[in-house]
Amino acid sequence: MRKIFFAISLLLAVSVNSFAQFDIDAPIKWNARIEPAEQGIYEILVTASMDGLWHTYGLGPYDGGPNPTVLTVSGQGVELVGEPYIKQGGRKVMDDVFGMEIELLEDGDIIAQKVRFASDASGPIKAVVEYQACTQGSCMAPEEVELTLNIPSDAASGSISAEKKGDSGSLWGFILEAIAWGLVALLTPCVFPMIPMTVSFFLKQNEKNPAKGRFMAILYGICIVLIYTIPIAVIILLTYIIGGQNFAADIFNWLATSWINVLFFLIFVVFALSFFGAFELVLPSSVVNKTDSKSNRGGILGVFFMALTLVLVSFSCTGPIVGSAIIKSMQGEIITPIIVMLVFSIVFAIPFTIFAFAPSLLKKLPKSGGWLNTVKVVLGFVELALGMKFLSVADQTYHWGILDREVYLAFWIVIAGLLGMYLLGKIRFKYDSKSDHVGVGRLILSIICFAFMVYMIPGMWGAPLKALSGYLPPIQTQDFVVPYTSGSAVGTYQAAGTSVSSAMNVPERKYSDKLHLPHGLIGYFTFDEALRASKEQDKPIFFDFTGHGCVNCREMEARVWSSPKVLEMLRNDFVICSLYGDDKMEVLPEDYKTLADGTVLKGMGKINSRFVFEKFQANAQPFYLVLDSEGGILSGPMGYNLNVDNYLDFLRKGLDSYRELR
Repeated sequence: MRKIFFAISLLLAVSVNSFAQFDIDAPIKWNARIEPAEQGIYEILVTASMDGLWHTYGLGPYDGGPNPTVLTVSGQGVELVGEPYIKQGGRKVMDDVFGMEIELLEDGDIIAQKVRFASDASGPIKAVVEYQACTQGSCMAPEEVELTLNIPSDAASGSISAEKKGDSGSLWGFILEAIAWGLVALLTPCVFPMIPMTVSFFLKQNEKNPAKGRFMAILYGICIVLIYTIPIAVIILLTYIIGGQNFAADIFNWLATSWINVLFFLIFVVFALSFFGAFELVLPSSVVNKTDSKSNRGGILGVFFMALTLVLVSFSCTGPIVGSAIIKSMQGEIITPIIVMLVFSIVFAIPFTIFAFAPSLLKKLPKSGGWLNTVKVVLGFVELALGMKFLSVADQTYHWGILDREVYLAFWIVIAGLLGMYLLGKIRFKYDSKSDHVGVGRLILSIICFAFMVYMIPGMWGAPLKALSGYLPPIQTQDFVVPYTSGSAVGTYQAAGTSVSSAMNVPERKYSDKLHLPHGLIGYFTFDEALRASKEQDKPIFFDFTGHGCVNCREMEARVWSSPKVLEMLRNDFVICSLYGDDKMEVLPEDYKTLADGTVLKGMGKINSRFVFEKFQANAQPFYLVLDSEGGILSGPMGYNLNVDNYLDFLRKGLDSYRELR
């Protein structure tokens, strides 16, 4: 009888286990996707979908406890970066059965594994999840599910890196800006007249052999693109190949935040002065003449030298534009400058190609004239305004205090006003033509300039100016402000150099004499202090990885943090920890970080960046988390997202998870 009972029990157990493995209505389902993370690194994101009150366990390990969830990723040419981690969700509870704290994974929670692809990466990527589904004290047998993903097309080559998410500007934004620069370059006085001059070269080709003439026209455009794009691509890729991905990224990150920004500012000023007519940026005439003489050879080589002649002759106008585009795009990026140059050169080359392809279209072009110099001067004002951003970044990262927000605004207000007066003909430069009237186009542009000037004036007294928040210095650098009212949240923006700690009877915090939070918020600038404050105040930590040169960070602070509900939660429900990844300040000796090779990091930015990457496997900015008093993740990460409701959900989830742990 016992044998029969045992056999029936075994049969039932096998049946239940088979049901758990093969039933399509299993309580937990998994799906996976792959997304770019930071430079050259991707994330395998595995999401759990669960019914009712089902859950599974965290990554553990749990010695003597429940079966942890295990994620294993494999594939040809797939290199794992770090260990799997909980990217979203994960709720820690005290389990009375096992007598230990465990982590529960619930519906919508995400497990992540960072990977890097080698140049020979091919075939599918396999993500295997081992887990145990449990509910209300009962658990099913452990299961295993295999998920298959494809290697992203843009990661087929190990030398191509992914763009960072949430950086000083999106890739699409730079592409649109490159298109605009390319179109504007065509309207400058040293480029526009080159169209009929160079197209005449192809008239003879069309007369002799129309098919060959069209081929040469297309080749001409391709040569222009290559001449502009290849040099910058070679420089960047050589840096990457010789020094490696991290070395290349470090160089461009250094360019984005170091004193070199002062040099960039001076370059922009020089560009502006050249556009105003103070001098011409030209290459040696011997170089241009030698190149031009070779263009008369004919054939493919002649077309190449014709394109090179165009690039060299137009350098005095395109040089500043190209330099501006590259400098702006090289804010911590490797691939972006190449793409920007490629897009610019394509836009720049298309009209030359079209007119070379069909010379008869030249009859429809407007004649050259004084309007071309007007375009050039307007570009000079734009260059001058844009250059201020680079000086501002260096000023903030080194805490020089020479370009506070109201000083920056004063320059922009004056530049906008002068540009408006120029467009109205009240100011004239060296090569401007005399005019006894103002055209409709110039009048409309002048109205826009004066309206922009008027819009900025309230910012001198602390108005948020949200539309410009990403480009202006933080509002806490303002020397004089007025009280602001934002819905139900009323407060005062902190002025530079003001100690909020002493004013509000809050213990002094490290580095708060130089670092400040917006909207009068009080926070900590070291992780250890934030952990102590979290335990003392019994509040979760709002973790903010930011940077002085981070445009998106300033936008988030001005547009999202300023929301009454968000501001109220940050002020009352959280301990704020803001770590700057680009600050050049030397920290106190007790905050030095010694690396495994003996290197001692003393700069705040380097220490914070290393800490965030090691603890959270992240280096993008902005980067937001809600943490418990031990540094465990309760909610997030959250990046650049201007949707206030999404941000509130992120904060509330973290706060609710913290309260459940109490």
